[in-house]
Amino acid sequence: MDFFNNLHFDDPLLNLATVLVAGILGGEIFAKLRLPKVTGWIATGILLRQLCLPGMNTRIEPNCLDKFLPYMHFVLGFIAFTVGATLYFASLRNAGKRVGLLLLGEAFLTPVIVGALMYFIGPQLPGGDGMTRDPAILLAAIAIAGAPGTTVLVIQESRARGILTRTLLAAIGLIDMVAVAAFVFVSTFLGDQLGWVHAMQSVAIQFGITFLIGLACAAIALLLTRTIVSPAFLGPTMVAVVLGSWGFAAGFGTSGGILACTFAGIAVTNLRHDLVRSCEAYLQSIGGVLFALFFTFAGMRLDFGLVPQAVALVILFFLARLFAKSISAFSAMTLAGVTENVRNYLGIALLPHGGVAVGLILLVASEDSGFPDEVKLLVNTVGLAALALNQLLGPSATRFSILRAGEDHKDRPRLLDFLQEQRISVGLVGSDKEATIRALSSQLYATSAIEVSQEEFVKQVIERDAQETTCVGHGLMIPHAILDEGNEVRGVLGLSSEGLDFGAPDGRLVHAVLLLATPEMERNRHLQVIAAFATAIVKDSNLVEQLYHARSPAHAYDVLHADDQADLNYFLEDAADRAGLREEELSGFQGKGIGKKRRKTTGQGPT
Repeated sequence: MDFFNNLHFDDPLLNLATVLVAGILGGEIFAKLRLPKVTGWIATGILLRQLCLPGMNTRIEPNCLDKFLPYMHFVLGFIAFTVGATLYFASLRNAGKRVGLLLLGEAFLTPVIVGALMYFIGPQLPGGDGMTRDPAILLAAIAIAGAPGTTVLVIQESRARGILTRTLLAAIGLIDMVAVAAFVFVSTFLGDQLGWVHAMQSVAIQFGITFLIGLACAAIALLLTRTIVSPAFLGPTMVAVVLGSWGFAAGFGTSGGILACTFAGIAVTNLRHDLVRSCEAYLQSIGGVLFALFFTFAGMRLDFGLVPQAVALVILFFLARLFAKSISAFSAMTLAGVTENVRNYLGIALLPHGGVAVGLILLVASEDSGFPDEVKLLVNTVGLAALALNQLLGPSATRFSILRAGEDHKDRPRLLDFLQEQRISVGLVGSDKEATIRALSSQLYATSAIEVSQEEFVKQVIERDAQETTCVGHGLMIPHAILDEGNEVRGVLGLSSEGLDFGAPDGRLVHAVLLLATPEMERNRHLQVIAAFATAIVKDSNLVEQLYHARSPAHAYDVLHADDQADLNYFLEDAADRAGLREEELSGFQGKGIGKKRRKTTGQGPT
């Protein structure tokens, strides 16, 4: 009898096992219903809370779930690290204006619209008596956050590629950073009696401290990987960066563990971009465990018994966030001058709400947040219930946006895939060919990894053009060099609506300069690119007009990658069917020095 009397089933590890198994089952059931697994995890957590299991009975011990906070903090830190790792500066060239305007909209328009609607309309709704200033402002900051993981997954499943997709990928991590910054500011402001100026100073101090912590942890890890740590332990080392960043941030008394991990991710991805993939690959095998537990615990913190009386507030928050995201994105993209498809559908694509939002809600609900219990309860109830609704509808909204923008199933390899937006420039200027080639080579080397030195590459290109002009006529110039190293064609496109006088054989001004760096092994692809460009420029006056006078790199990208440009930018799997046509195209340009073979000079190889 003593044995049975001494039985206890409230051990934290047993609790973790129970929550994990239940979360896995709930996620699988929802997946079979064709619903997101994350919604199943949250729903499972809500059910587990009602069961009042030993060690997790919130009715007897309201703060019993706080013992799992270290685990929640680790997963949240890992999410923040991967969010920061999406900010790879080299990939943001030409997208900076678009992304910058979107971030401004998210930082100001989204919280103002959501906060105003929650504050002024919320109290008029059933169950909205507690919607005062504090919960309205906190929910407004939380509304900014997105869902990088969900968004990337939908993009991958949709096999999407295009300007809307690229804008999403570039901005979604930064939007979460804006959300964290806004949350730190408003939480400091609401808990600080010294006014907003002091709150701003506190935020600046926290940002400075967490930036130094993230940078230091990343720098130490990178030093270890270069000196002591073997490649097999790159993943565990990145995990240590996440743990150390969060731990040091907590040790310094800041509430910026999320920020510290985000800054660490930014530092690692820009100093050693390959290591980010190592961390993600290392945790991918247990990613299901991490997120199933994380979101199931998040569901357990939602007192579903309070949801029915707050259902009007939940719907209001969901609709206010959707409306604010749409207005913010539409305004930003209008100012950026993007195409209509991106402007109209980007806001809907931002609907998913994910891990960072959960983390911010949990920070409000934590024991040391300093907020009154009624504020904690309302933010927790409305925030998590609306997040579950977003997880149910958000992925479909993103998929719908990609479909309407015409960017789904565009990831098949195409001839001009190397001409991404960051490798296109408009407003090209240059007093002579060499100056223009040098300017474009700087852009090429800033956006591509090329084995030979930039000076050697420029030298080869200039020598090739000196042998015979690379101005092929009709406003097109294709300077190029064949390199001994490398495994893919790389290039940049410069456009000038004014036109450049380079003494083209046909007497016309040059409006498009396509600079190519081609490895020896890709000579055939090199000829395909030249033939396709030259033929399209001669045959398609509409393409010429749109391309030569493109308003922005994004506009030029849309022109080149549009469905109606299949003859210019065809799928590589169709290349065999075009073999005979290419021979005819190339023979037509033999007289312009484009398809001729010549003796190898200065290591350049034949054209």
